[in-house]
Amino acid sequence: MGNLKTLLKKSKTASGKPAKKSGMRKGESPSAQERNTLATLFAEGRYPEVLALAQEMTVRFPRDGFGWKVVGVVLNQMGRVTDALAPMKKAATLSPHDSEAYSNLGSLQQSLGQPDEAVQSCRQALRIKPDFAAAHRHLGDALRDLGQLDDAVKSYRRALTINPDYTEAHNNLGVILLDLGQLDDAVRNYRQALAIRPDFAEARNNLGSALQHLGQPVDAAREYRQALAIKPDFAQAHSNLLFSLSHNEAVDARTLFAEHCRFGEQHEAPLRAHWPEHTNARIPDRCLQVGFVSADLRHHVVAGYIEPIFAHLSHSSRLSLHAYFNHTLEDNVSQRLRGYPVHWCRIASLSDVALAQKIKEDRIDILIDLSSHTAGHRLLSFARKPAPVQASWIGYPGTTGLKAMDYYLADRYFLPPGQFDDQFTEKLVQLPGSVPFLPYDNAPPVNALPALNSGHVTFGSFNRSDKLSPAIIALWSQLLRALPKARMILGGMPQPGDNEMLVAWFSQEGIARERLDFHARCSMEEYLALHHRIDICLDTFPYNGSTTTCHALWMGVPTLTLAGGTAPARTGTWALGHTGLESFVTHSKAEFVEKGRHWAGNLAELAHVRQGLRARLRQSVLCQPGLIAAGLERAFRIMWQRWCNGLPPESFEVRIPHDKDKGEQEA
Repeated sequence: MGNLKTLLKKSKTASGKPAKKSGMRKGESPSAQERNTLATLFAEGRYPEVLALAQEMTVRFPRDGFGWKVVGVVLNQMGRVTDALAPMKKAATLSPHDSEAYSNLGSLQQSLGQPDEAVQSCRQALRIKPDFAAAHRHLGDALRDLGQLDDAVKSYRRALTINPDYTEAHNNLGVILLDLGQLDDAVRNYRQALAIRPDFAEARNNLGSALQHLGQPVDAAREYRQALAIKPDFAQAHSNLLFSLSHNEAVDARTLFAEHCRFGEQHEAPLRAHWPEHTNARIPDRCLQVGFVSADLRHHVVAGYIEPIFAHLSHSSRLSLHAYFNHTLEDNVSQRLRGYPVHWCRIASLSDVALAQKIKEDRIDILIDLSSHTAGHRLLSFARKPAPVQASWIGYPGTTGLKAMDYYLADRYFLPPGQFDDQFTEKLVQLPGSVPFLPYDNAPPVNALPALNSGHVTFGSFNRSDKLSPAIIALWSQLLRALPKARMILGGMPQPGDNEMLVAWFSQEGIARERLDFHARCSMEEYLALHHRIDICLDTFPYNGSTTTCHALWMGVPTLTLAGGTAPARTGTWALGHTGLESFVTHSKAEFVEKGRHWAGNLAELAHVRQGLRARLRQSVLCQPGLIAAGLERAFRIMWQRWCNGLPPESFEVRIPHDKDKGEQEA
């Protein structure tokens, strides 16, 4: 949105002449002195005074759009985005030749999750003034939310053609390029923004994200820390720092936990004195209002985990489910989730304070965070303790660092009881399974072990590229050097042909390019079919794979994992433990290489494992969402009964007989 100094000038048409105001006469609009007074107050950050004066102008000059425009700008600046929309619409209506009003209206609509309306407003601004850089930038933001990334890139580039020093356009273009997998171009745009404006905290944060994707967690952490030095309350940059540190092999468990606790002290500690006294009815056996907060209730791995849970829990007479969706757009997955008996609420436009208030008004008894320190989280709402019982689940393998979060949901294969309690501010609840895994309906059948025909072992990895690092490539290369005929397939690469960095890392370890086969992101069918060429998958560390490991198991491919001492280094052990494949779990780099060589030399045994893996996974708890949902419902009741009895949270395990669940499913 434009700055107030610009807004306080007389509205002009695209030709540069003052806009005509139908029926307006001299004295029916604010004077230059009044405008200058507002500009001075705004520059000093005295927003309530600016708001009061501007609101008075709308009374004195009701047919002049200027006062309404200033009201909208100031309300937006004060974080009252929803309240700003109506006055900005009024400004655009009263000043149909004011491109700034339409551009600002488009910006507000985009912020409020109305991208279609935002596109219309921005295009109207550009019809009035085609070379309006801000309108091109706001149009790009709206197109990005609509998923029209190529058109968004064009809008940002047009804005930069008009104004090469437009830092927000450089930054937002970088965001799109990162989404498109054009990492080097994204980095260049972030650096251009920072060359112009070194204190641009958002660009620092985004540069960190790009470096993280490039496998440079140490450099990424440096940028996140600089962003926080500029803007200490920048919660997303702080979360990104924690996410980056969890990928860094040099950061031990104690340091990682301390860094997460620092998040709580920075962002939650000032709020604790204002936690509400919850008045929810303390009736242990009543129907519970349970809320789930996430930006990922769409085409995302989290939705894949939560949908079968919704399918079971939404029919329970003892629970009433609420979904708080923190994203601007719904897709077909969102629509499918809305088909369950769940109260659906879109919250992307709500501030952290407003969301906390909404949750209190909904009388939520148990509130579940499905994001933690990943994109789109709402931890600052949880930090206000809007519900009497709060828990974190699925989205992030680690603590939130918040004292307002009572529980973290796991299972004994992921976080064995008593071994990881000191790495969490939350109490650990052991479910029958951390999450359910539903195989893809159209997955191809398991084939014979490829090595039996090819004469060599083929390793594979489908982990996201930002998990890869020189240390990981070095370990994998030890195994490849020990098996000179072995090859490796790397899937899920962000962009076809842009793998020079990975090739260089392998080359430094003596592995020739000819032994590597790169594949870009592709359809689910193509991705699963690639497993037909792979004998063993290799896991990343210290941040293991989880969903990719389960997909590989379904396709008959075991994953060799390196278990570590932090939660992110346990998800490989989780999947393998549930399917009885502990023989693929290692605890040192030397053992990783040793076991890789062992399996490469025992192809008959490996072929036998391959043919039985799908059945193993199907029979495991992971493929029985009804069992996990039943455990979750039981856990909710235990948490709730403790709160009703005035007892503090404690760690516990929910046990539900496996056979009983199988019988219920068969019935």
